[in-house]
Amino acid sequence: MTRRWRVALLAGVGWLVALFFLAPYVEMLLTALKPEHELTRSPGGYVPSHWQWSNFTDVWTAAPLWTNLRVSLTVAGGSTLLTLLCALPAAYYSARNRFRGRGAFLVLVLVTQMFAPTALVVGVYREAVMLNLTDTLEALILVNAAFNLPFCVWILHGSFSSVPRELEEAAFLDGTGRIGALLRVTLPVSMPGVVTAVVYTFIAAWNEYIVALTVSVSDNRKPLTVAIPSFVTQYQEHWQYLFATSLIAIIPVVVLFALVERYLIGGLTAGSVK
Repeated sequence: MTRRWRVALLAGVGWLVALFFLAPYVEMLLTALKPEHELTRSPGGYVPSHWQWSNFTDVWTAAPLWTNLRVSLTVAGGSTLLTLLCALPAAYYSARNRFRGRGAFLVLVLVTQMFAPTALVVGVYREAVMLNLTDTLEALILVNAAFNLPFCVWILHGSFSSVPRELEEAAFLDGTGRIGALLRVTLPVSMPGVVTAVVYTFIAAWNEYIVALTVSVSDNRKPLTVAIPSFVTQYQEHWQYLFATSLIAIIPVVVLFALVERYLIGGLTAGSVK
């Protein structure tokens, strides 16, 4: 097989894989553009007979999406910031210091990732009740930060470990302190790992559903993930709004990923090569 045929074959396989993963989103878009009567009619066509573009504008008045969007952005942004504030010093200290129990600490950090949020939701709710945090954004921010903290510590530990100590020692000779060396030398070099931690935490908090469904009660305290299923209930079925809102909820994540995609590979492989 010649080089041209191999390239063509790989390109064809790549397009097939891409179409396989994009097919659900195409179906979501087609359903979001159908009129309501066409969705309730059986059998319905795959392609809309009438393209109802107004569904993407009407959905903003059919539900308080601006409020839900603000809640999601607040929870995801707050969780990401809190996670970084806790993960950065923990990862930096464990990467730069050899202390007793260091290996056990890192293993314990990794083991906490084995616990699914669904299995802990009862305990999380009881803690929220005891602390009087039910139906508050603070509860969602704290829970999401706690769930994502172990992964961020692990990925940042590998990123900081890959930075040579000599760079910081050169900064010390110039009169820079430990915090200054971290902010001016280590963090800029470890930026791919930091970006990876930010993207992972933001997306995980943005997509979180179980805890938000359990803790949030008021409509103005619910993130988008909880608000989306409200379009299809026992008393109403607005599938076109459900899929339109689902596509709207994807946009911030896609934009964020497109902006930082070039950093992700370096961040995920940080610390793998010595």
